[in-house]
Amino acid sequence: MVQEVNAALRRIPAGAVYLLGLVPLAWLVGLGFTGGLGADPVKAVEHSLGLTGLQLIVAGLCVTPLRAMTGISLLRFRRALGLMAFLYVTLHLLVWVLLDLQLRWAEMGADIVKRPYILAGFIGFLLMVPLAATSNDRAVRRMGALAWRQLHRLTYGVALAGAIHFLWLVKTWRAEPVVYLAAILALLAVRAVLALRRRAA
Repeated sequence: MVQEVNAALRRIPAGAVYLLGLVPLAWLVGLGFTGGLGADPVKAVEHSLGLTGLQLIVAGLCVTPLRAMTGISLLRFRRALGLMAFLYVTLHLLVWVLLDLQLRWAEMGADIVKRPYILAGFIGFLLMVPLAATSNDRAVRRMGALAWRQLHRLTYGVALAGAIHFLWLVKTWRAEPVVYLAAILALLAVRAVLALRRRAA
């Protein structure tokens, strides 16, 4: 059964992930044109882009545990998931910079320092930049597989920063951000156990 699933997955081009990843963005654009973004459309877009980015980060973290526990391999789609996550996080940041604060640089700098959730989000974005820049075969060949894998462990920091950003943003202990943080911690714990088993073997 697993072999059949993996065979079917191999027939799906990685480009399909990019196309599917654009669906939430297209939905947002459609809502914008039809007035469906509510009383504060900028905040609605900002929140939706950030949440989609976090969901894609979590999806990327699921790839290795899923293969280890079920044998189903989505490794060929992980790069696309990561790049789409970077796209949404970048758009999330740009909406904040261009539409929310309208290029008021002094206010942005003050917010990054004064508001922990903005600092956490900004750190997460900065950690994503080298990951996106090296998400290609040429970077793997140039860096070497070992160095490349070590660099891409920054993904764990990105996921934690994103979850903390979301948790601190809402300012109350609502279920949704707690669930995301718990899921990320659980996935990181699973990956840690798998790594320990590989070393023991």
